[in-house]
Amino acid sequence: MAHSNFERMIKLAEETFAVKNDPYQLDVDQNVLERLQKIHPSSVSEYDDGNGPVAWVLIIPTTIELMNRFLENKISEKEIYELTAMGGAYEALYLCSAMVLEEHRRKGIAKRLAIEAICNIRKIHQIKSLFVWAFSKEGDLGSEEIALLVNLPLLKK
Repeated sequence: MAHSNFERMIKLAEETFAVKNDPYQLDVDQNVLERLQKIHPSSVSEYDDGNGPVAWVLIIPTTIELMNRFLENKISEKEIYELTAMGGAYEALYLCSAMVLEEHRRKGIAKRLAIEAICNIRKIHQIKSLFVWAFSKEGDLGSEEIALLVNLPLLKK
């Protein structure tokens, strides 16, 4: 029996990020998604082709201070999430993850979701920088293109 898009997305996340083996990464579950959406509704984006999700993008609004601590290896990805205060003034966006099912890649879906989310967050917060910890060549190149398109500096771990 064929797996649903949702099941395939979960499997892709597990294979790509292996969070179960790395306590420093953010292990995304329903509670994490709900808190991210409370931080800002555009922190969690999904594209559904009518048969379930084919792309997910997570962006964590946070402070410049937490961004710098992360980039200096003083805190983990998980701690960015845990230490980001609810209702704060956010100046940096952590491009946490972007995943697209293989047959939907190279169509600009993740880029479109990320740019839309960044623009929505910028309506409320004065974002000065993006930062990323890329796990793939595609993630690295994609984050560079997004930063260019939204005219924000991109810092990399």
